[in-house]
This record gives sequence, structure tokens and C-alpha cells, in this order.
Amino acid sequence: MGHLRFGTFIPPIHPVGENPTLCIERDMQLVEHLDALGFDEAWIGEHHSAGAEVIASPELVIAALAERTKRIKLGTGVSSLPYHHPLILADRMMQLHHMTRGRAMFGAGPGALVSDAMMMGLKPERQRDMMEEALDCMMRLFRGETVTYKTDWFELKDAVLQLRPYGGKPMEVCTACVVTPSGPRAAGKFGTGLLSLGATAPEALAAAAKNWQIANDTAAQHGHRMAREDWRMVGLVHIAETKEQALADVRHGIGEWIQYFDDVATHPMVPPERKGDPIAHLVAIGRAVVGTPDDCIRQVEKLEQASGGFGCFLITDTNWATFEAKLKSYELIARHVFPRFQGQNTLREQSYAWVRRSQDHFKAAGRNAQQVQIDRHAGKAKNAAE
Repeated sequence: MGHLRFGTFIPPIHPVGENPTLCIERDMQLVEHLDALGFDEAWIGEHHSAGAEVIASPELVIAALAERTKRIKLGTGVSSLPYHHPLILADRMMQLHHMTRGRAMFGAGPGALVSDAMMMGLKPERQRDMMEEALDCMMRLFRGETVTYKTDWFELKDAVLQLRPYGGKPMEVCTACVVTPSGPRAAGKFGTGLLSLGATAPEALAAAAKNWQIANDTAAQHGHRMAREDWRMVGLVHIAETKEQALADVRHGIGEWIQYFDDVATHPMVPPERKGDPIAHLVAIGRAVVGTPDDCIRQVEKLEQASGGFGCFLITDTNWATFEAKLKSYELIARHVFPRFQGQNTLREQSYAWVRRSQDHFKAAGRNAQQVQIDRHAGKAKNAAE
């Protein structure tokens, strides 16, 4: 693979007992920190219930971050399409593409929390179909087409956006997937990138190459082409300068994170028999990295091998550690993991190796130059004395 990009995927999952205003502020401070470190992307989630994932509108957060950051790209991770009329959502995203000067990205999904769907009177079994109906129309709107389309939950009549993408370059769009082939099929059908959530879970890792092939086969059937650089893989990572420090860091908040998945999500992260040492379980099955930069490098290499190559590794943002320790983890990734996959130090290493190999010659040349100056000074002194 070529230059691998790095970013974060922020659900976000915060302890219910904390000040929600400060939780949202910390999420934005995190993205500012990542922008300064040179991370490429940040994706922000949308949720409406359960009290932990407190961002209801990723678009609002992206608009605020556009004023607080310089270069990092900002995506909805993901917008739950069954919750929105496709014209209104497409219109908002195109406005955001201009407000961010082309840095806005659009992530599409069916909606993760059943409780969200229930509050809106939606049938969970219909959400995937609804997402595809909406995404079909939105992609056509993004391309500047006029769309007339009617379903049992929305209608478009000669609908067209007022704005074209900023700078004339299409907005990046990704479709979320986990393990099943429905996400890859949708990505291929509509010509979007692929956002593989939980990519380091054993079942997702095992299905990665197969799902990529499904996306490619589907894309070919619909006249599209999948590009590996548009494939994002999402995984859990916390690192420190030593493994012992990393393990100590995550004990701060991993218990609440696991409890959230037990109480709210559709599947638990840790089986009951492993609750005594959840970190060891997550690390043992390969779902999470808790260790050093070298451990993170090995995880990304494993993902590359299983998938055949992808374009961006996104770190699932958690509150396992304190905010300060989390910022340090991201800093260590930028310092020590980026160079391994981006070739940042190739020329530095070559230059260092060349100088090291040539030390005998260079030292001799240096000594000779010194002696020339000594002899020259001595000659001048002699001439002056005469």
C-alpha cells in the first residue's frame, strides 16, 4: 500500500454522570488536538437516546470544528438516513461542504440504536432498506441530478440541490458496514467508499477480503469502481510509552464502556465469564490494542494483510483513559506509527545510513581539512616571522 491515512471515529460514548456540555467540548478539543498532530480525518456520530452518545447532530459539530481546525477532514460517522428526509440532509451536507471549504465528508448508515428507531415509530427491520432508498436519491442529488422518487416514507418531486460541491470536487461519501455483506453491497451499488466499523473484531477481520470482493462485484454491475484508498478500517487502540502504563490507563473507564454495551447496544463486548479481566479478553481476541506503538503497528499490519490493503485507519475514540492520557495516546501514534505507514522517514534513514557507512572516509576528510588549516596557519606564521 501507499500512504496510509489516520483518523478517529467518535461515537461518542461518555459516562452518563458527567457534564454533557463539557463532554461535547472535550470531543471538539480532541479533534483540534488531532488536527495539530497531522491526523487526516475525524468522523462524528449521530444518536438520539440512551444518554451516553450525546451528539444528535454531527453537522453542527463539524460546522463548529471547521472554525477551530485547519486541515483535518470532518465526516458524519454516520448519519442515520432513515431519520431524515433525503433532500434536507443532502442540502445541509452540501452547505457544510462549502462552509468547511471541501473538508466535509458524508457517512451513511441505517441507525445503530433500536431505541432511536422506536421513538420515531420506525421498524428496525426496515431501516436497511430505508437507508438504501435515501442514499440512492442523495447520491443523485449530490451529482446535480433532478430527482423524482416516491416511497412509503418520503417523496421527491423534481428535487434538485442549489449548490454544487465546493471547488467542483465531489464530496466524499462512505457507507458503513460491520460484518454482513449488506454494507459492501450498498457501497458498490451507489459508488461510495466503505467504512468498516469494528474492523478488528475477529469475525470482521475474517470477512474483510470477502466483503471487499462483494463490494467490487456489485460496483461493476452498477458501473462504479471501488478504490482501496476510500476504504476506512475502524479499530480500538490505546497506547502509552510502556504496556504497563497503557493497561493502567484504560482501567480508568473501560468498565463503564463495557457496561454501556451490555445495557444499550445489540451485543456485549465482553462475555460474562471474561468480565474479571476485560482488557485481556479484548486484546487476546485481537479486537483492541492496549500497549505500545509497536503493538499498534502490528495491528495495522494485520489489517492490511487480512484486507489486501485499505486507505485509512480510524481509531475508535473511547473514554477508557483520562482525557490527558487519551491525548498522549494519539500523540504517540502520530510520532511513532504514522512514519511506519507513510514513509515519512525513508530519506532520513537513507541519509543516516549513508553517513554511517561513510564514516571512515568522512573522518579522514575532516582530519585532512583540519590539518590543511593548521599547516596554512603555520606557514603564515613562519612567513610573518621571516
